[in-house]
Amino acid sequence: MARPVDPALRRARRLQIIDAGLTAFAEHGPGATTAQICSLAGIGSGTFFHHFPTKDALVLAILELGTQELREFFAGQRDAPSPRAALHAYADRIAEDLADPRAAGFILAVGAMTARAAVVAALDADQETTRQGLLMLLGRAQAAAEIRTDVPADRLAAWMMMLSEGLAAGVAGGYARAAEDLPLLHEQLDALLDGPGGPGVLRTPRTRRD
Repeated sequence: MARPVDPALRRARRLQIIDAGLTAFAEHGPGATTAQICSLAGIGSGTFFHHFPTKDALVLAILELGTQELREFFAGQRDAPSPRAALHAYADRIAEDLADPRAAGFILAVGAMTARAAVVAALDADQETTRQGLLMLLGRAQAAAEIRTDVPADRLAAWMMMLSEGLAAGVAGGYARAAEDLPLLHEQLDALLDGPGGPGVLRTPRTRRD
């Protein structure tokens, strides 16, 4: 009689493969092989294919995990005492992700896979999760008079996404360093949220938000 599968063990092994896949794609691009992934994960090919039927399925799992973590982040900020502080926490989170030494390589690898409809759909889902989460926080911040109200929340969300995507492009291109540039990201975010002549324009850059 087959032994029951331990869900926690199964999830841990799946995450182990996802982490190895992230490393392999970052180092070898979309041409990373299942053999390379298995070697990094310390597993056999049978275990790999038990969890992921194809290499593309692993790519999608990496992207979907990131989206799920983002969804959980915004859910955790829904009742934050200061929505504006939560917006800066989002900036911290983006920079932390991009500070991973594998980030640049993985961004470039995924960029080379955008001819695949499933990859595009996963990226679109991530963008929509980000947009909805930012809209929620920006709407709360405007209602609490913590940020400017002369620009609609959807436009502020779009500009926040452009700021984070610009940093990601800079990291992938090798001309930005997420950890070092985080104070500038906060400075730009303050300027965006306050508007011309607002207090954020002259605010001293900070490396973190409490």
